[in-house]
Order: sequence, then C-alpha cells, then structure tokens
Amino acid sequence: LLSNIDQHLASGEEGDIVTRSIVCCKDGKPLEMPPPPQPTPPKPKKEAAPKVAAAPPDPFRESLMKAATMSGASLGVLGMGMGAVGDAAMMANLGTFTLAGAAGYQVVWGVAHALHTPLMSVTNAISGTTAIGGLMLLGTGNGAVTALAGTAVGVSAVNIVGGFVVSQRMLDLFKKPGEVDYSYLTLAPGAMLVAAPFVNPALIEATGVVSSLLCIGSIGALANMKTAQSGAWMGISGVAGGLAATVAGMPASALPLAGALMAAGGAGGMVLGKQVSPIALPQTVAAFHSLVGLAAMITSMASHMLHPNAGTMHMTAAILGDYIGGVTLTGSLVAFGKLNGNLASTPMNLPGKNFLNAGMLAAQMGIGASFLATGGMTELVATAALSSIMGVHLVGSVGGGDMPCCITVLNSYSGWALVAEGFLLNSPILTTIGSLIGFSGAILTKIMCDAMNRDIMNVIFGGIAVPPKKAGAIEEEPRVHVEATSESAAALLAASKSVVIVPGYGMAVARAQGAVAELASALRAADIECRFGIHPVAGRMPGQMNVLLAEAGVPYDWVLEMEEINPDMEKTDVCIVIGANDITNSAAEEDPDCPIAGMPVLQVWNAKKTIFMKRTMAGGYADIDNPVFYKENTEMLLGDAKDRTDELARKVKDILSA
Repeated sequence: LLSNIDQHLASGEEGDIVTRSIVCCKDGKPLEMPPPPQPTPPKPKKEAAPKVAAAPPDPFRESLMKAATMSGASLGVLGMGMGAVGDAAMMANLGTFTLAGAAGYQVVWGVAHALHTPLMSVTNAISGTTAIGGLMLLGTGNGAVTALAGTAVGVSAVNIVGGFVVSQRMLDLFKKPGEVDYSYLTLAPGAMLVAAPFVNPALIEATGVVSSLLCIGSIGALANMKTAQSGAWMGISGVAGGLAATVAGMPASALPLAGALMAAGGAGGMVLGKQVSPIALPQTVAAFHSLVGLAAMITSMASHMLHPNAGTMHMTAAILGDYIGGVTLTGSLVAFGKLNGNLASTPMNLPGKNFLNAGMLAAQMGIGASFLATGGMTELVATAALSSIMGVHLVGSVGGGDMPCCITVLNSYSGWALVAEGFLLNSPILTTIGSLIGFSGAILTKIMCDAMNRDIMNVIFGGIAVPPKKAGAIEEEPRVHVEATSESAAALLAASKSVVIVPGYGMAVARAQGAVAELASALRAADIECRFGIHPVAGRMPGQMNVLLAEAGVPYDWVLEMEEINPDMEKTDVCIVIGANDITNSAAEEDPDCPIAGMPVLQVWNAKKTIFMKRTMAGGYADIDNPVFYKENTEMLLGDAKDRTDELARKVKDILSA
C-alpha cells in the first residue's frame, strides 16, 4: 500500500489524483493539493431533424381515387349481377347486400373510440346469426347435412349468448353511480318480432326485414354513451326476431333438435360470458370470431351436399363461404393465442412468406375454378384445409403490436362469411347482417390502421411489406435512467396543479385500475386537476382501457382521447404513465427507422415531469426500447403497478391531509 502511494506521489501529475489529494504531508514536508479535475463535458444534445411539412393534398388525385373506387365497386356489383341473371331471389339479395353495406359504411364512422370494444363485441354477437343458416338446413333427412348444420347451430348459439352477455357487462361498466337505465324497454319490439311469425306465418318475411333494421340501428346506437345500452338491446331484439322467423318456417320434426342445440349452446355462452374478466375481453372476442368462421365453413359444405347441382352464383357463394370461414376460424384462433400469451407476439416470418401467400392464393383460385366446373365435394374439403392453413399463416405473420388491427379485420371477415351464407341460402337477413358487419368491420380496420399509422394491406396480407432495419439506425451507446421512489413521486403529485394519467396494458395485467381510480379521486378531492389520456389502441384491443377504467368507477368525462390531451401536455405538471410503453414511445416521431415510425403517440415527454411505472426497463409489446425513459424530465418508478399505485395513493393522501 505504502509503496503504491509513494509511486503515485512521485509520478507528479501522472499519478493517481485521489492519492495525491488525500496525502497532505510526506517526510515532514507539506504537499500541495492538486487542482480538481475538469468535469466531463456533457454530451451535446442532438437536434431532432426538422419535420418535413406534408405536401398539401392534390385535389385531382383525391377525386381520381374516389372515382376509381366507386367505379371498381360498381363493376363488382355488376359482375355479381351477371352471375345472378334469371334468379329473382339472388338479384333481390344483391340489392339487399349493397344497401346494407352502405348503411354499415355510414354508421360506424361516428362510433367513439371508447366504445370500439363494445361495438366489436356486439357485432360479433350479431354475427352469430350463422345459426340461421344451420337452422335452415335441419330436418332434411340427410345425416351428414344434419350433423354439420347442427354443429353450426350449436357453436353459433354460444357466440350469440356469450357475445351479448359480454357486451352488456362492458356497457354496464360505463354507467355513472346512481344512474337509472330503462334501455331494456327496447326489448319490446323484440318480443313482438318473436311472436309475430308464429301468430301469422305470413309475417315471416316482414319479421326478417324489421330484424335487419334493428341490427343496423344497433350499431348506430353504439356511437355514443347515452344510446349505447339501447344499441345492445336492439341487437338482441334483431337477432331474436331473425331466429324466430327462421324457426317458424322449419319442419316440426326438426324443432326439438334445434331447440336442444340452441339451449345447450346458449347455456355454454352464458357461462363463458359471465366468467370472462375485463382483461381477457380481446382474446374472448377473437375466440368468438373463430366460432363464426367454423359455422360459416361447415354450413357452406352442408348446403352444397344438399344442393349439388345449384347455379353458378350459389356455387360461388359456397366456395367463398367455405374459404372465408376457414381463414376466420384459424386466424381467430392464432389471434387468441397471441393475445392470451399462448403464442409469441413476434411475427412468424417464414422464408419467402409473400410467395407462400401468393402460391396458396393461386392454388385456391385453381380449386375454386375446378369446383365451379365439377361441383365436387373434394374441392370444398380442399378449400377448408387450405384456407385454414392460410388463416394461420396470415395472422401469424402479423406482429403482436398490430393485433388490434388484426382483430377488426377478423371481425370484418366474419361479416363476409355471413354474406356468402346469405347468398348461398337466399336469406335476406343473413345478407343484410353480413354486409353490415363486413363493411363496418372494414371501416373500423381503416380507423385503427390510421390510429397506428399502419398500412391496411400490410395487416390484411400478413406483414407483406416489412422494411429491413437500416444499418446504424439503432444507437449502441449505454443510456442512463433516473429512478424515483414512491415518496418522491407522491410529493411531486401532491405539489402539482395538473396531472395526466396514461394507462396501458401493464395496468390491466396488474389489475391496478382500482388503485389508479383511487389515486385520481384523491388528487381531484384536493382540487388538483387529474385527467386520463387514452390512446385509441392502448392495450390489446381498441377501447380496452376505457372499459377497465369504467369498471373501476372512473367517470367517462375524466377520460380524454389522445387528440384532446396531447395539446395540454406542455401545461401538465406531472404525467404518470402506468404500464404503457409503445403508445408513449417518442421514437415513433423521432426515428424514421423505428418499427412504429409514424404511429401517433401520446406525447408524455412534453410534460414538465414524466413518471413511468413499469416492472422493468424492458420494451413493450412491439419489443422496442423507449427513448422517453432516458429523457431529463423522466423518472422510472419500477415495480408492480398495483403495489406502486396503492403506495402512491396512500402517500399522496397523507401529504395532502398533513
């Protein structure tokens, strides 16, 4: 030790500065303390690249695209009309399809982000009218047809009852304390519709028309909180009327089997719907979608077995219903697996995946052409197998971060499967409901893709154009974060005048919504402005955070959408992020090579102080780092979200009451 000290002192300025600073005397002579070292200069801040102003829209291009879209749609309808020449029922179905599609296109645009989850749950329940197709094929005397049709009825009943139970549970969460709700009176027309076709069989068709209108009105009523409850009851009335009209036209010999299947399926759906927790709603909706796909697929096969020599339009509907049903079945199961954690959230990037998709699509077109030429069951079975494989590959190739968009795509697919079934069985109510759900689901997909800055074609076709990462796009330098404590975070909150809380999926996993609501109430009780900022796709499904906060008793007027809260971030004293990552990632705006580049995010880094509550420093569902963690005004409060929020609420109350 002493020899090392002597060496350091003898080395002059090259010697260890710590040793030279602590030794003040040697050999009886005082030593002069060396000057303190110069501090390491701070790393110069990198200026963000100036944003390039978006070019103004080209009016000619916009008008051209609208004209091309309308022309394409018109040509499609004309082509369908050519296939239905001479078939009056099919032509009537074609008119029903276009008008219902226009209605679905219009009504879904006005639905609030907070109600997107209930909307998908209600449309999913309505799509359980695949039971109507199965009921129409019962009582034929063909054992194979009866088995397939009966299966379709049973699984559809699970979807109908389970879907509406889940929907009603979600909507009940949005009720304010003491609020009186008489929306159940909307069941009155449903009771009349159920009775009408049995009282007078001549009213069967009229019952179907009114039922279709109620289903359209159901989606329209889900546009805002005040009418959402009535919307769910209208949907129940519409589906009940459609089922009653179908049962009234069935042979008496098939009624006991139909009743047993619907009762058993409905009981199963009731149990599932009551047991599912709010956090599991996204995967539950995905699982219910798979039942619609299965029902459409096997109903298409059963109908062709019963009518092997049908016309071209009917055969086209059979092959399309089989194909769309298969894709919906397995695609929904894969989505369920990813959302439920049974499958990895990363995309399944098989070598040459685009060629695989193109090859399978070409093979399906060949199978379809062969089916139209020969009408054989072999082609339908091959379609069921191939479409099931395509569903696995298409949805499996989509990353977990895009699952909210994928769910809405599958929701749309279930509608198109119903449309095919409606044309196949000449059922106007199936065509109407299917067109309504298909178009509304497609528009909802567009809304979600815009919210996440995702290419809709990329989502539909299984990540067809994933750009490679550019070399040097990711900094390898170690970055330092600052950790907060519950005490320091509570002191900041108690001293604030304005607080914004941003919840994410981590809050849902920790079941911390009750503690979050308690914290917000404590702040508001002390006259501290406390609001919630919600991203359209926070969680695993659009609107999931709104449902969870409503479950915890947070009034919906405390909750603001991203577009409403972002302009106020700079005036916010503290923004506390609870279990959210990707939706607050500044790389979406700062790094053009980031996988979520361009995605609109909550600009939490603009607050005067930002506190992130997470278990670890790991990335979010998209598995990318968040630069906000390392910004100067950010502190990390690591740990379980519920435990930390409970501590915060308790300490904030103590400080405010002192």
